[in-house]
Amino acid sequence: MKLLKTIKEKDVITDYSEKKDISYKLRQAVRAVLFDSNNKIALLKVSKMNYHKLPGGGIEDDENKEMALRRECREETGCDIKIGKDVGMIEEYKDSINIHQKSYCWISNVSGRKGDVKFTKKEKDQEFCLEWVKLDDAISLVKNSKPINYKGKFIVIRDLEFLKEVETLLSSLN
Repeated sequence: MKLLKTIKEKDVITDYSEKKDISYKLRQAVRAVLFDSNNKIALLKVSKMNYHKLPGGGIEDDENKEMALRRECREETGCDIKIGKDVGMIEEYKDSINIHQKSYCWISNVSGRKGDVKFTKKEKDQEFCLEWVKLDDAISLVKNSKPINYKGKFIVIRDLEFLKEVETLLSSLN
């Protein structure tokens, strides 16, 4: 899968001071640009943290990437999915929490009918809300997000990159 971008702490923190000898823990995650039958995509609004994000999350020990993507989409969108073309991979180096995250993203489509979301307690506490929007609106919403937390600042850069790559991929088909 093609590396689209590497995001480092200095890209998100204005008063960044370089840290030496960081021992990172690897976290692998999956993301979906998930289209429904109306050509709208799933976007999660994280109200308490003031940003929007793509559905997805960490790969659990007993899962491969595709299994994790299906599970995350079912939980966060209530939808079964058909996994399509890969979008790419983004690496994040989060010095403050010693995490090196690799996020893999696919264009996907809703398979069957939409069901109910199953947000975790943490997601409910952060007031997650599922929205279905056009791709250009999703790009605008993510781009104009003003996250108030550390992780959200990485998420906005990462997911904006994935959305712009999907826009480029789709425009090359026309």
